[in-house]
Amino acid sequence: MISIRPIVKDDREAIHRLLARSATFNQAEIDTAMEVIDTALAHPEKEEYIVYCGHLPSGDLIGYICFGPIPMTDRCYDLYWIIVDKKFTRRGVGAELMLNMEETLTKENGRRIYIDTSSAPQYEAARLFYENCGYVVDSVLDDFYRVGDDKIIFRKEI
Repeated sequence: MISIRPIVKDDREAIHRLLARSATFNQAEIDTAMEVIDTALAHPEKEEYIVYCGHLPSGDLIGYICFGPIPMTDRCYDLYWIIVDKKFTRRGVGAELMLNMEETLTKENGRRIYIDTSSAPQYEAARLFYENCGYVVDSVLDDFYRVGDDKIIFRKEI
C-alpha cells in the first residue's frame, strides 16, 4: 500500500501539515517535532535523528517515523515520533513504519527500542498501538509532565 523511504527536504512541509492536523499534539510538541525534522534534514550524516516517510503511490505523504540512537548506551534507540494521517489510521500504515524501523535497527545490530509517552487520554490510542506492536511498559514516572500526567516508557528487545 505504501512506500517507505528516508526523508527528503520536500517532505518537510507535508510533515508540518500532518502534525498540525493532528488532534494529539499541542503547538509546543509540533514545534519540537519540526526542530527534530530540521536537524535531521540539516545533518543526516550525524544520524542523531533518523526519519522515514510513508507515501502513497501518488506521492502523498501519509505518515512518518523518527528514531535515533540513545547516546552512551549499548545499541539502544529511542522512538521520538510516529504519526499517520487520520484518514489512514487502522490500515496498517503505522505498523509498516514500526516494522521498517525495527528492521533497520536489526540490520544495525540494535538491541532495544524505547518509547516515551504520556498517560493523558489523547495518547491512549498510541499506548494501545505500542502494545499491539509488542512493546511492554518498562516504567512509569508519576506526575512527570504535570500533576496527573505520567510519563510511560515502553521497551522492546530487537
